[in-house]
Amino acid sequence: MQATVQLHGRVLWLSDRADVMARQLAGESLTRTEAGPLRDQISTDEMTPAWACLAFDETLGDYVYVGLRCSADATNPAGVFPVRQKAVREGGFALSVAGMRRGKGSSREASPFAEWCAGIRIVIAESFERIYAQNCQNLGLLMSTDLALAERLQAGETVAIDAFLEDCDPLGEEIVRSGGLFGYTRRRLAGDVVAPRPAHAPGPMTYGEKIIARALGVPRVRAGDAVFVPADWRFSHEYVTPMAVSFLRHAFGDAVPALHDPASMLCFEDHLTHLDSVSVGSGGPPPLLDAAQRLGSVQREFCAQHDLRLHGRAAGGGSEGICHALMLERYALPGQVIVGTDSHTPHCGAVGAFAFGVGATEMANAWLTGDARLAVPGTCLVHLRSRLPAGVGAKDLALHLLHLPYIRDGRAIGQIIEFSGEAVAHLSTDERATLTNMVAEIGGLTGLIVPDAETVRYLRERRGVDAALAPWMTSDAQAAYAHVIEIDCARLGAMVASPGDPGNGVALTQLSAEVPIDIAYGGSCTGSKREDLRACHEVLAWGLSQGHKVADGVRFYLQYGSEDVRAWCEAQGYADVFAAAGVKVLAPGCGACVNAGPGVSRAPDEVVISAQNRNFPGRSGPGQMWLGSPATVAASALAGYIVGFDQLRRNGFAAPAARLPDRRRGDALRAS
Repeated sequence: MQATVQLHGRVLWLSDRADVMARQLAGESLTRTEAGPLRDQISTDEMTPAWACLAFDETLGDYVYVGLRCSADATNPAGVFPVRQKAVREGGFALSVAGMRRGKGSSREASPFAEWCAGIRIVIAESFERIYAQNCQNLGLLMSTDLALAERLQAGETVAIDAFLEDCDPLGEEIVRSGGLFGYTRRRLAGDVVAPRPAHAPGPMTYGEKIIARALGVPRVRAGDAVFVPADWRFSHEYVTPMAVSFLRHAFGDAVPALHDPASMLCFEDHLTHLDSVSVGSGGPPPLLDAAQRLGSVQREFCAQHDLRLHGRAAGGGSEGICHALMLERYALPGQVIVGTDSHTPHCGAVGAFAFGVGATEMANAWLTGDARLAVPGTCLVHLRSRLPAGVGAKDLALHLLHLPYIRDGRAIGQIIEFSGEAVAHLSTDERATLTNMVAEIGGLTGLIVPDAETVRYLRERRGVDAALAPWMTSDAQAAYAHVIEIDCARLGAMVASPGDPGNGVALTQLSAEVPIDIAYGGSCTGSKREDLRACHEVLAWGLSQGHKVADGVRFYLQYGSEDVRAWCEAQGYADVFAAAGVKVLAPGCGACVNAGPGVSRAPDEVVISAQNRNFPGRSGPGQMWLGSPATVAASALAGYIVGFDQLRRNGFAAPAARLPDRRRGDALRAS
């Protein structure tokens, strides 16, 4: 690998000012000072919107940053999207610079791969999200958190390669020096390098550390250990499988090594199975449906070639289920290690499995080796004292967590988030899954709940599995934690997150004005489990008893997370209530959550209240998306404006006292 680095191209400062972005894309080279404030918390949805990810080859470079939103102004209150297709590739940029928490959100490796395909070879930011950073290293993109490096390179200075290795653990450094993960794996398969194994004396560990140590067969692991951890399950979905297959073939040609233990590999077709039911007018690469079908075909061919289990499309429409929802319902067990190509893989932490998301390169590599790269992180303990009040659920708790400074500022990035306390003990496994799932929004590696009697009940009821809890399944009293968050759950109320970021949390009682809605969406992996739909049913049944259905002008969609959930809901008689209330019920799948199904907004001034986990700009259409619990979504659908179920029962269906003159101001509504 080269010993020094020079800049062969231009610097693109990812500014928060649309005029600054326009000047750079028009050919003007600016200094750091001239660039002004850099964009913080750029999500992968903005780097490569969902429709762009239907491409899985070099054409991705045409779409990098097209979803990047710059600050709103009087003329453009919803923000400005200054990057057009091919602008970055045609601009000759080789270095891209941003602010804090670059690459938050989805684990999609399409984002750094699109940067690479557009000519970017160096990415610099004040801080990076874990999965994005690891994907960059795996692809061979040089990274740094030293913004001064950008100015030095822009000035023509030659910089030692070591400057780009300062933030790497020893394994990451070896991967970068090998030119990426596949270069390292070739050396590993040839016997030139041996995967590292910690050699610590026995000592106290957290539950998460114990799982890793047992998988490695060593007495102890500690934060900072860089390893390849053997996985009990490896799964991918049609959004990522084709790219992983492409990377594998590009790296090894016709000599791809045999896959490791195909029986422990699973594939899912769940993300795009509703795309044909919506008209996509986002300016994406046409034809979208053909591209989606091509992704599915590549995955099906791969599964047939290697005799892999595929959870595909359902006969009645949609899919068998959302990938990590089915992993929890059918596969995950306490103490297992699970890796998946979805950032919400921590969903399975609800039963005490160590589950985390990886990118396409890492999944392709795991297919060969059976293990996944992991830098053992510190653990943040979230201790939940007291019980949640009636009507307050796990989604409300998650939104409260996301707006806490420790999490909002990115200090929990890459950590294991362990939940404990009285409130957890009284949560169902479905509710626990919402907590561990949304660790992805926290930026953590995984979310974990130590298995208990509720875990045993869930596994017996859902799967007929009699799981025995082993004595080791707990965190040691002397285990070290990176941070502890204490929350008195008795003081919490219903929450929502205003448009733009899941961290924009605000208590429902603190909204400064009522927010009329156009769409209510009860779906996605945090809104389509049994308990989620039970909550919606309770609200709607009450509404019908009061003589009310879904409010005029509101489109309310409920979506099952899996065929198993659909069958259970129908057996409970929920479908009749949903139909009577005027709900549009959807077959299982991701759908609107990835801008690919009914429930997406169609115009910037449409307002959505959603039970999904993310509301980044453009994530589910151009409108203004609020996040809330399933009960809040259902109550809002009945009322026609954002309201909690308890508020609705207490105050009735009175018309909103105040209406906003312009719904596009919805993201400005915060606490009074």
